[in-house]
Amino acid sequence: MPWECGIDGCGAVYEDVESAIVHQATDHERRECKVCGTVVPDGYLAIYHAFSEHSRAEYVRAYGANSADVRQREELLDEIGEVVDREQLAERLEG
Repeated sequence: MPWECGIDGCGAVYEDVESAIVHQATDHERRECKVCGTVVPDGYLAIYHAFSEHSRAEYVRAYGANSADVRQREELLDEIGEVVDREQLAERLEG
């Protein structure tokens, strides 16, 4: 299944999810978390940070999100979480 980068209409397509996440982390600007100020890679890793480090309520308040926004991001996290090889991803991001 191909994976498309959804950042700002980028549209780059990758054969595996790990390559798409590495692309987001290396080819796009980092973003400051509006909840805690931590600078994180954009895309999946930014969403992962927001939803694993902060409550849904904090996310909604900081980003002006609504329940549909939260559901969309939770579905993305679930979809990627089912297929991502976290060990391979960590190695590729560190390397």
